[in-house]
Amino acid sequence: MSNISEKTLIDLEFFTILQSVSENCISELGKNSALEIRPFNTKAALISELNLVNEYLSSYENDNRLPNHYFDDIQKEIHLLNIENSYLEPASFLKISNNVTTIFELLKFLKKFKTIYPSLYNFSEEIDYQKLITENINSIITSFAEVNENASVLLKQIRTEINAVRSKIGSSFTKALSMYSSSGYLDEIRESVVDNQRVLAVQAMYRRKVKGSLLGSSKTGSIVYIAPETTLQFSRELQNLAYEEHQEIVRILKELTNKIRVFVPDLIAYQNFLIKLDVIGAKAKYAKKIEACLPKITTEKKVFLRDAYHPILLLKNNEKHLKTVPQTLELNNKQQIIVISGPNAGGKSITLKTIGLLQVMLQSGILIPVHERSSSYFFDKILTDIGDNQSIENQLSTYSYRLKNMRSFLRRCNGSTLFLIDEFGTGSDPELGGALAEIFLEEFYNKNAYGIITTHYSNLKVLANELENVANANMQFNEKTLEPLFKLFIGQAGSSFTFEVAQKNGIPFSLINKAKKRVEGEKVRLDKTISRLQKERNILQKTSESLEKEKNIAAEKTGALTEKQEKIQEKLESFQTLYDSNQKMLAYGRKINELLNKYLQTNNKKELNLAFNNWVTSEKTKHLKKNPPKPKTKAQKQKVKVEQKTEEKKLITTEKEVLVEVVKVREHKKTEAKKVAKQRADYIFKVNDKVRLIDSNACGTIEKIEKNNAFINYGVFTTKTTINKLELVESAKKK
Repeated sequence: MSNISEKTLIDLEFFTILQSVSENCISELGKNSALEIRPFNTKAALISELNLVNEYLSSYENDNRLPNHYFDDIQKEIHLLNIENSYLEPASFLKISNNVTTIFELLKFLKKFKTIYPSLYNFSEEIDYQKLITENINSIITSFAEVNENASVLLKQIRTEINAVRSKIGSSFTKALSMYSSSGYLDEIRESVVDNQRVLAVQAMYRRKVKGSLLGSSKTGSIVYIAPETTLQFSRELQNLAYEEHQEIVRILKELTNKIRVFVPDLIAYQNFLIKLDVIGAKAKYAKKIEACLPKITTEKKVFLRDAYHPILLLKNNEKHLKTVPQTLELNNKQQIIVISGPNAGGKSITLKTIGLLQVMLQSGILIPVHERSSSYFFDKILTDIGDNQSIENQLSTYSYRLKNMRSFLRRCNGSTLFLIDEFGTGSDPELGGALAEIFLEEFYNKNAYGIITTHYSNLKVLANELENVANANMQFNEKTLEPLFKLFIGQAGSSFTFEVAQKNGIPFSLINKAKKRVEGEKVRLDKTISRLQKERNILQKTSESLEKEKNIAAEKTGALTEKQEKIQEKLESFQTLYDSNQKMLAYGRKINELLNKYLQTNNKKELNLAFNNWVTSEKTKHLKKNPPKPKTKAQKQKVKVEQKTEEKKLITTEKEVLVEVVKVREHKKTEAKKVAKQRADYIFKVNDKVRLIDSNACGTIEKIEKNNAFINYGVFTTKTTINKLELVESAKKK
């Protein structure tokens, strides 16, 4: 997890940058991944990412452009491959094949140009190309997402027969069309199509003269549509062949799916590689758009941003054909903190945000719009306090909120921190708040943190002059026109131009003079206000004590609720384990029942043994994955014993808590079982009732009943059993 908080990213409008980056992705997966970009935790990982983006950006400037790396989303296919006995459709195989081919082209290209793209080549070396994936798929699936007729001898034979039958259908229909047309039985249109089948358009008066099946009629009823009898015979044959073709295709697809299933880890790696490359490409495209570059990442604690642009402001101004003023700023061991002052609307906040946003972007692996001779440092923490953060929900004033923020700053701030504070010290009495702000500034200074603050407080400007490694700065202002120049000047504090700006904005000169005279007189009224506040404080003190009691009561109730919630969660987990076990047993039962039914139908022992052994082998492999071999060394055995004791204690606790509920469930089941048993005993079986043997899944129909014996027809065979062994599935419908 990054040391840079979500609040900092929101303050600096970092998510707007991510939105712009994501728009340059070529896939939905890439877009989603781009929106999840966050600052890196380690310098090594950051430099690796920056080199990848920088190399991709350089591909726009040379003749060896990276090949197209568009890819399909195969998340669904990977999910299906992880499900036993599932199979993929031809279109899914084609998507997998296309992705693997794209990977192959990229690996081949990067290997050829590894001297030009060393970082991208090293990144691609982590991928293990599996040629068998495309070979297996291409031998079965055509480029039109269909199963190749040469996939099996049987499929080829079936399709040959289908083509022959279709030819017979065509010739037989043509023959019937010619015969009935010459007889004058057909309408002028002669033929039509109903349900994708060619039919004769017969005049209604002659419908009994034409042999075949009536499939419909015209709206007026003057024409009836008849499929010729000979054509229908061939159509039924075609349907049977189509069914056989489908069954063979499913068998082939299952076989191919099993071959590809072993490559699931590789497919996941390919997908992740392509998503990562898509995001890298999006970062490079965005860098090209804002004319960004990679500054030098120094080991020395130093930040030098020359001609730095705010990327969001830059793009907006470019759309409006407006000029954007760049800023140049440096932080080092001799200029540790910069205090920016000057009038409102002069560009202080945007300058502060520019530095913060560019640093966050850079530490997230995104190139920044600065001069190529710029340099920066990897900060472990970036802390921000920007804007009016009054919290209505938490009943916190701006000043209370900012004090809490300062507390967090003081706790987390160290020598590897960059802090950014807008309107430092505001929200309280200018003198008291200013004094507290001085103390905070000195603390940041003593902790050797780097930072930029903006302020109107004169005492902070004075303190900046007194501290050795703190510099004053101001946003330049045209004193004659009172127009901001949006240019940062380091070395001198700036005036707020309060009265001058007021005059420029139309405030009468007489009112401005009154305000100037009142600056001193206002302090005299302070004593009267303090007396009134003292009385209000006493009232608030009583209210505070009452609220404290209520708070303690609420805390006790919260603790009790938390404890109950934990117990409920433990019970749910226990029930989930029991449910999973039951589901597993049911799955085993269904599989065995499936094998048994197939054997009863085919009577093929060899096929039964083979299928059963394959299933057992598969289940054994799964079991070994979940239950690795027992530990051999003493240390391993001791560790297992400790873990087992811990688990046993948890189980004993859970069993005690669940026991009461289990007893209730058992009682309910007994009651239900008695009801069912009574219903069974009272029911009188009839012929055509759908039944099954107790504890059996196979259903059959009662053919006849003799005394206490019933003859059950299962479709393929009939068996005899006593009525008391039967269980009703569905009563026979009354005719």
